[in-house]
Amino acid sequence: MLNASDGVLRATARVRPAAIVRSATVTRLRRDALRVTRRLVDLATGHPTTSVTAAPSYRLSRQVARTGGRSRRNLVVRRQLLLRLASERTVPLAVALVVLLAGIVTLGPLAVRPVGAAQSTEQSVRLAVGGGVTGAQYDQTEIAGLLGLDERSGLGTSVDDGSLYKPVAVDTSVESASGLLQHYTVKSSDTLSAIATRFHVASMTVVWANHLTSNALHVGQVLVIPPIDGLIVTVGVGDTIDGLAAKYKTTTDAILQANQLTDPNLIVGQVLLMPGAKGAPIPVPKTPVAAPSGSGGHGTFTYTGGAWHWPVVGGSNYISQYFWSGHPGIDIAAHYGSPIVAPLAGRVVYAGWKSNGGGYQVWLNMGNGIYTGMYHMSAVLVRVGQVVARGQEVGRVGMSGWATGSHCHFEVWIGYPWESGSYRVNPLRYF
Repeated sequence: MLNASDGVLRATARVRPAAIVRSATVTRLRRDALRVTRRLVDLATGHPTTSVTAAPSYRLSRQVARTGGRSRRNLVVRRQLLLRLASERTVPLAVALVVLLAGIVTLGPLAVRPVGAAQSTEQSVRLAVGGGVTGAQYDQTEIAGLLGLDERSGLGTSVDDGSLYKPVAVDTSVESASGLLQHYTVKSSDTLSAIATRFHVASMTVVWANHLTSNALHVGQVLVIPPIDGLIVTVGVGDTIDGLAAKYKTTTDAILQANQLTDPNLIVGQVLLMPGAKGAPIPVPKTPVAAPSGSGGHGTFTYTGGAWHWPVVGGSNYISQYFWSGHPGIDIAAHYGSPIVAPLAGRVVYAGWKSNGGGYQVWLNMGNGIYTGMYHMSAVLVRVGQVVARGQEVGRVGMSGWATGSHCHFEVWIGYPWESGSYRVNPLRYF
């Protein structure tokens, strides 16, 4: 039993191939494996094996003689174990051990280094070249120049270990109605209503989109034109699509469709269209625009007589409400934007917004104390003091003011409208 281990080693030695042909790669790997294995055996036994494996037989005999009989068996066991571990069959295992040890040595300093601690006052940068890291050290200015970065502008960022990261563009695009808006530059002959008609929207839509305080425009002014009637809003903190729909009296589906949204979740700063929503009217000037001087301070005009032109142009219009005591005029329903014309030649005494429920409106002095009023316009095309001919366009059908549908409310006044002593009569007596 004492010689059992020696017997096992002799038996395993006999099964080795008699002649082994090794390639250069295998020879190199075997040499490296032998060196690593020798070190492992040294650590396990506590005795160096280098002299035993490398020394000739006479040197081994002298060493055995010095160590005595007890050590002889140990030296022989270590030598045989070393030879077995260094065979071709253990090369893959040795290679794996080499890789493992190399990884431990490489990661060792990083494992014990506190996170975020500075390594030195003068930082170096590792530059990745061809899939590896060069051994050359560069300062931040040099490496920024090599990569085409400006370190001072913050375009390159380095971390504590000296690695430099080139910035990457992040896709932060947000669905917005900004791309649906058009822009128009005002020309010399443009009016607010004409521009609105060109883009098939109401004048007030243009007013609200551009925060206008009057109908006056100036050449070169750039206007934002929404694709549909409504308001342009910017999403604030806490806004939801359901909340905006309720606030602007529309629906969630209408908002999604108008803005071509695929995600109902809103983001602060997102620009959206609120289809059909209404804003505040144009503020009424503190000092009203005076009509031309003349009789009664309202200007004079000679009544021409003759047949009156129907106020709304277009075959699809009709009277939706007639004159009666509770409704002192006639309502002419028509498509939004249909032309409204002067029934006879006259002078404009009022044109614009008025807070009497009629929204945008035009009043005409027909002469002989007869005045006409046309209300709920979407566009006003004349100015105070202008003389218009019979059938000349003065505005467009809309639903501004107190209106639930597009129509023109038409009135005939005897006396200046809304002044003491004046009154309204049935307009149909003149047609």
